[in-house]
Amino acid sequence: MAPKKNFPLRLDPKLYEALERWAEDEFRSVNGHIEYLLREALQRTGRMIKPGTEQANLEKTDE
Repeated sequence: MAPKKNFPLRLDPKLYEALERWAEDEFRSVNGHIEYLLREALQRTGRMIKPGTEQANLEKTDE
């Protein structure tokens, strides 16, 4: 598994509380739930690059 990218994220406290409740309902950490929601949104809109594609391989070499 590739290492994960760390970055600071500032959220409105009420938004964070809502995410915290939702993550708890899904038995996930808030961090894990945010990642899940982002991945789901990317897949739904066709923006998620699938592993093994030429574009994904190009992005790996650019890093």
